[in-house]
Amino acid sequence: MTPTQSSEPSPRRRPTTRPALVVGTLLALVSTWLLLVTTPGARDKEHAFTTAAACPATGDAHKGDCLRTVNAVIDRTEKETGRKTSSYWLYVTEPDGSSTRTRIDGSPRQDPGARPGASVEVTYWRDQIRYVDFPTARRYTNADPRGAYRIPLTFGLGLGLYGATFLAGAAAMAWGTRRSPKAYPWQVGLAFTGGLLLTALGVAAPWPTDSIGEALQLTALGGLVILAGCALAVPFLRRRGRRDDTIALKPYVLTGQECVPGVIMGEVPYAGTAGFLAAAPGSLATTPDPTGAFHRKETPRTLTPLRLRPPYSADPPGRPDFDGRAVVLECEDGGVPVLIVTRKKDMPKVLASLPPLPPPPTADPTR
Repeated sequence: MTPTQSSEPSPRRRPTTRPALVVGTLLALVSTWLLLVTTPGARDKEHAFTTAAACPATGDAHKGDCLRTVNAVIDRTEKETGRKTSSYWLYVTEPDGSSTRTRIDGSPRQDPGARPGASVEVTYWRDQIRYVDFPTARRYTNADPRGAYRIPLTFGLGLGLYGATFLAGAAAMAWGTRRSPKAYPWQVGLAFTGGLLLTALGVAAPWPTDSIGEALQLTALGGLVILAGCALAVPFLRRRGRRDDTIALKPYVLTGQECVPGVIMGEVPYAGTAGFLAAAPGSLATTPDPTGAFHRKETPRTLTPLRLRPPYSADPPGRPDFDGRAVVLECEDGGVPVLIVTRKKDMPKVLASLPPLPPPPTADPTR
């Protein structure tokens, strides 16, 4: 019997795109909040800080957005633990006797003036110490609002583009499975590849740039390059998708029994989702036992392999995917269709336990 490939996908099973649509929509909503609310708020805070003037010598200097600078004496420094980047706490006492602390990135060794008893100037803005002036240098604290917009912008662009990847993948799945029997047509792979590249670009864009606008411009320009690359790949992928999708694997020699994850599907007594396939020279069985010793269902000698192919969207419900690494061996047993599903790396062991596959059909030289 010569295997044939149908160009019409079976209506029995349609691809499930609802989870991708839900995930993509949720990520888009979170991204919208970060880009339209959190990021502009952080940018406005940075602008208010960089344009703030020094507080007047008279009046209540604790009010308003002015910069209040006071002299202080260092009590001690304490290394911060439990963080990937090194930092330390600086404890100071102000002239009125109040004590406070602030965290500075790096190590006290980097600041020669960061020693107990040394005099420093600490500058407050909105009731937080924003920077400390040592005798030789100014060090900004972890409360420095400059550049704080980059973190929400990074998450906003990353989550937004990642969500768009899920939405584009769902659309590609719905489009591609109408034109190909494969469960994962090339349109899906192209959509996710382009989407992941865009996501990586969006995550990186805020850091080498100096503003939100520059980050968006870099993302847009890089996105055009990525989309152009995807467009150039379409003709090649379309031609490859039209070829026969029969899979050829290197032969494997069984010297004894080997158990691999897999199932046999079909209206035959040895079918089932037991979980493992016990392959031995001239023998194949399904079993729930990873050692292949118990509850075996042996396949008969009438089981004939026909063709090895990728998963189809028309395969019976319950076909395992093995994290995208599944392949399907089409067989027949007395005219009854049978499918054997396992991981691609394990299929040579299954093939070694069965009669040889028929030769693949000769390619049409005119195509």
